Amino acid sequence: MTKRYALGIFEDEDVLLHAVENVRAAGVKVHDVFSPYPVHGIDDALGIERSRLPIAAFFFGMTGLAFALWMQIYMLGFDWPMIIGGKPHIALPAFIPVAFELTVFFTCHGMAITFFTITGLYPRPKVPVMDVRSTDDKFVMAIELDETSSQFPRLTQLLRDNGASEVNQKEMTTK
Repeated sequence: MTKRYALGIFEDEDVLLHAVENVRAAGVKVHDVFSPYPVHGIDDALGIERSRLPIAAFFFGMTGLAFALWMQIYMLGFDWPMIIGGKPHIALPAFIPVAFELTVFFTCHGMAITFFTITGLYPRPKVPVMDVRSTDDKFVMAIELDETSSQFPRLTQLLRDNGASEVNQKEMTTK
């Protein structure tokens, strides 16, 4: 499937932020913005909602904690009970270090897997890049174009009026 994009190339992050706000105010949907480093405030300018990943982190952590406690209680209390230093078989204070480590382990791995699954960031032979200069020193605003070519001249003028140093058209093939 091939999609066409109008790419506005910007030199400065402040100009980009104001351009995103102005373009969205003009009723144009911005597909994405690419920059060489994180830009403070770009999420708000693009209208991106707060992530729900912290909720997933909480549940992964609780799963890790439950697994750690179940594992230690089962192993030391039922499967192979041993009297160690006169302590009871199920001594919860002794379980704290392992419970903490497994909580962190489950949270970290669960978050990484969830993030890569949701965003589609996975290893592939060729990574699609809108404009290679966005990894060096330029800021790129991508706007998805419809099937008719009448939209591009209007977007070109809108992007140039908002500080774009260059406006290009690019086709990207997605699977």
